[in-house]
Amino acid sequence: MTATGVQPSAVAEPSVAAVGGKIDLQGAVNVRDIGGYRTYDGAKVKAGKVIRSDSLEKLTDSDVQKLGTLNLKAVIDLRTPAEVQFAGADKVPAGVQKVARPIDDTGLFQQMLAAIQSRDPQKQEELLGNGKAEEIMANVYRSFFTDDSRAKFGQTIRDLAAADRATLYHCTSGKDRTGWLTYVVLRAVGVPEQTARQDYLLSNQYRAAADAKLREQVKQAGLMQNPDLLIPLQVVSDEYLDTAIAAMEQAYGDFGKFLTQGLGLDGGTLVQLRKNLVS
Repeated sequence: MTATGVQPSAVAEPSVAAVGGKIDLQGAVNVRDIGGYRTYDGAKVKAGKVIRSDSLEKLTDSDVQKLGTLNLKAVIDLRTPAEVQFAGADKVPAGVQKVARPIDDTGLFQQMLAAIQSRDPQKQEELLGNGKAEEIMANVYRSFFTDDSRAKFGQTIRDLAAADRATLYHCTSGKDRTGWLTYVVLRAVGVPEQTARQDYLLSNQYRAAADAKLREQVKQAGLMQNPDLLIPLQVVSDEYLDTAIAAMEQAYGDFGKFLTQGLGLDGGTLVQLRKNLVS
């Protein structure tokens, strides 16, 4: 543990550089094409098929224009109604289908907001200190296996299997719901676990500056004396991912059974997913 209460591995940069292409936008920081990763059999995930992102409500006109060059068919928004209401609706290019597919964050967003807005250092310490923030995150990752969340993750993967053009999906930070979904998609098409994990951990690298800026802002605004309490809520970590994997293995035994029994994906869909996303 560090002084901030975060495991060092939570903020360490992945040792493998991202293959997938980062898409630089002014209004979103964690936007990347997941193409370029190698599969077990030497094939490669296609670029221009799947884009993972944080939320798009702050996009500039030039950002929207840039997205318009990516041949997008749909933007799938995994945020809850409360998240959308607070931050705003996505800005997307004309003609791109907007799909609202909220996946419960177990109140993470509201808890983070309530802690910050309380302005009470003691309450903030009680809510987030001494491993409480890490436990909030563990609960988020366990919640990926509720009936509703599994149905929505499964439907998104079916959409990816059938899409004739690029699909972008996102949550608020583009790291937890989006990170888990991308980890599952990459493994489902034959990308090795360690590579899929590295892609998941890259959110720390891409989000670091924006997250540090938020902590500085809440401190300067007098909302928090110790904004580092937020760090466990802002990062991804091996521990968080392992929490989800442990829950998956406990419920389904292995990854293959999770795809079929947990996400309801049949063999034909999985074959089509690989055919659509891998060359």
